[in-house]
Amino acid sequence: MQVSALLAGHGRIVSVVVLALSFTAFSAEQMGPQHPRPKVVALDSSVKELIVLKGPPESVNMKSGYVVLSPGKSVGKHSTEHHEELLVVLEGAGEMLFKDGSKLPVKANSAVYCPPETEHDVMNSGSQVLRYVYVVAEVR
Repeated sequence: MQVSALLAGHGRIVSVVVLALSFTAFSAEQMGPQHPRPKVVALDSSVKELIVLKGPPESVNMKSGYVVLSPGKSVGKHSTEHHEELLVVLEGAGEMLFKDGSKLPVKANSAVYCPPETEHDVMNSGSQVLRYVYVVAEVR
């Protein structure tokens, strides 16, 4: 009797474990992709552009990159569309140029914000290399 009682007890434990594992797998499926993990990305000064964050699953909703522009060069006109953008300028000087002809100064140790639906360009108008990190996030 003790053996059959012990086996019956294990059967219940196995059933509970299987049920718990099934619930965990179902819950993970319902919750979507894994949470982003912390990471470090070296900003290599020898590259002209480096993607830092590609968006999900590396981040919840953010994308980021590192840009190096030689004097007189620009990234090219583009629109933020349904994103907002932040530039964190590490070195050099330049301008953020807008469709309407207006400009904002871009210089080392400054941050520049660009709102959604804004056509713009970033140009190195200085005499040294312009290095910055951009961060874009979708507006909800």
